[in-house]
Amino acid sequence: RLSLARAAPTPPAFPKAAAMPPKAAKEPRLEKTPVTIITGFLGAGKTTLLNHILQSQDHGMKFAIIENEFGEVGVDDGVLKMDSKDQIIEVMNGCICCTVRGDLAQVLAGSLAERRGTFDAVIIETTGLADPAPVAQTFFVDENVAKLYQLDGIITVVDAKHVLEHVKEEKPEGVENESVEQIAFADRIIVNKTDLVSKEDLLTVESNIKSINATAEIIKTQKSVVDPKRLVNINTFSLDRITEMDPEFLNTEGEHSHDSRVSTCSAVFEGDINMGRLDRWISALMQTKGPDLFRYKGILAAKGSDAKYVFQGVHMLYDEAILDGQEWAPGEPRKNKFVFIGRDLDKDFLVEGFKRCKAEEGKARFGVGAKIQAMVSTGWEDGTVTHVWDEGWPYRITLDSGANAGRVIRAPEDKDTVVRPRPPAP
Repeated sequence: RLSLARAAPTPPAFPKAAAMPPKAAKEPRLEKTPVTIITGFLGAGKTTLLNHILQSQDHGMKFAIIENEFGEVGVDDGVLKMDSKDQIIEVMNGCICCTVRGDLAQVLAGSLAERRGTFDAVIIETTGLADPAPVAQTFFVDENVAKLYQLDGIITVVDAKHVLEHVKEEKPEGVENESVEQIAFADRIIVNKTDLVSKEDLLTVESNIKSINATAEIIKTQKSVVDPKRLVNINTFSLDRITEMDPEFLNTEGEHSHDSRVSTCSAVFEGDINMGRLDRWISALMQTKGPDLFRYKGILAAKGSDAKYVFQGVHMLYDEAILDGQEWAPGEPRKNKFVFIGRDLDKDFLVEGFKRCKAEEGKARFGVGAKIQAMVSTGWEDGTVTHVWDEGWPYRITLDSGANAGRVIRAPEDKDTVVRPRPPAP
C-alpha cells in the first residue's frame, strides 16, 4: 500500500466567483524526484519533525511518505497528522537498513514510480535503530532507483538529553554504534529537546557532534520545530564527502551488525485502558528498567474518552497526550497498542504488564458528588468525587478537610485500597 501526504493548503484570499474546471493530472515527470531521509536514534523526535513538515504551509509541496518501524506493531502511522483525504501508509516493519532494504527499492521503483507525477518529493523516516548508509546506498547502486530519484539530504535528529550516552556506549566487537553512524552521515543535524539540558551540557553535546561530523549544519530546536525550507529541497548530499569518509559506501557486499541485545516487543488488546494503572506501572518500571528502555510508545483508548491518546517515553522521561483531532469512530474497534524497544528486554513481563492495565467493564462504584475517603501519602482523607473516568483515570477527587483541603487528586484504581465510602459522622 502507498499513499501521499500533502501540506495543509493555504486558504484563498478571496472567494472564487465561479467553480474552476478540474486540474488535469500531472504529466509523468522527467526530472529526478528529490528524496529526504530523516534518521536519528529512538525517541529523538523524528515523527514530530515529520509532522511539522507535513503541517507547514510554507513550502507548498506534496510528499510521498515511507514510514519504517522496528517493531511488528506500528504506532507512528497513528501519530502522524495529515489531510483526511491522504493516508499515511506504513510501508515496512523491520530494519530498513538490512532486513527490509530490498522492499524499499521495490516500492521506490515500483508502485511509487508509477505515481511520481502526483507528488513533489519523497520523505523516508527510518527506524531509530537504522544505519542510514545502506538506505542512502540504494539511490546509487540500484539502477532502477537511481534513474528516478536523487538523494537530496540526510537529516539526523538527536536528543540533547540522551545522545551522549548512546554515542559513548561500548558496543560488542564488530557491532556498529547506530547513533554515531546517524550523525556521521548527516547533512543537517537537529539537536532537539534543548530545553531539557543546561547551556553547558548543550555545548558538550555540540562538541561531541562536531568531533564526529564537522561539516553538517547544526540546528537547535525544541519539539522539532524548524523551518522546513532548511530541510527539504536543500541538495546537500555529497557522494564525494561520503566516500571519502567511508570508502566502502558503494560496496553492496559489505555487512553491518546490530547489537543483538537490543530487541522489540509489542502488545495489543481491544477494549479500554485504565490510564492511572498504566501510569503507576510505567513509573515502577522506570525505577528498575529505565536505562535499558530506549523507546516505548503506544496508541491508547482511555476509558471514558472518545479521544485517541498517544503515550511516548524515552528512558526515564515519558508523557501522554490527546492526538489532535483524532477520535475513536462509532463502530471502530478500540485497540490499545504499545511497543517497547530496548536492551535485554523481558518480553513476557512487559507484555503481561501492559495487558494488566486494561480497565474493567462496568460502571464505577461512585458517582459525581459522592462523599468518599481517598488514600494519599499521609493516609486517608475525606474528599468529593468531581469526575468519573476522567481522561482514563477512575476518579478525580477534591479533598475536603485537613491540610490538603482543596487539593485535587486522581485515583488510579476503583478499589477499596484507594477509594472507599466515607464513614458516617459520629
